[in-house]
Amino acid sequence: MDAVDVDAVPVDAVAVDAVAVGAVELDAAGLNGAGLDAVGVVEALWARVQARDWEGVGALLAEDAVVEWPITRERIVGRANYVAVNREYPQGWSIRVLRILGEGDQVVSEVEVPHVEAGLFRAASFWTVRDGLIVRGTEYWTTVGGEPSQEWRARLVEQM
Repeated sequence: MDAVDVDAVPVDAVAVDAVAVGAVELDAAGLNGAGLDAVGVVEALWARVQARDWEGVGALLAEDAVVEWPITRERIVGRANYVAVNREYPQGWSIRVLRILGEGDQVVSEVEVPHVEAGLFRAASFWTVRDGLIVRGTEYWTTVGGEPSQEWRARLVEQM
């Protein structure tokens, strides 16, 4: 299993020519995932989302990619819609990649997304990558501390 633990420092969204992710340097202007392994494609995805490189994000997705968000019961169908959903999200956020793990065409990523107005989010994302393109994803987005602790288990857990 390939494993990458990345402590991503927010990237300047205004002046990004190249983004270094792990040992791979990616041209933020539009390189698709050809030549990258599945983990490299997901590394590139998060780097490009952080850089607001929407053309570059699209270059990593299959035209008919499907990404599901079970928590809100939403499905994003198609590259253009996935890019638009991310591009149109209200600004004030950054991406911090906590870890990326992969084997074969399956990749799991965990990211933290602080937002200046909406609070702190976390996402666990499960990706399928084929021929250098993301073809499918399932993302579980949640607000850190958004769910109250359950009283029935209070004696069994510690608060974080």
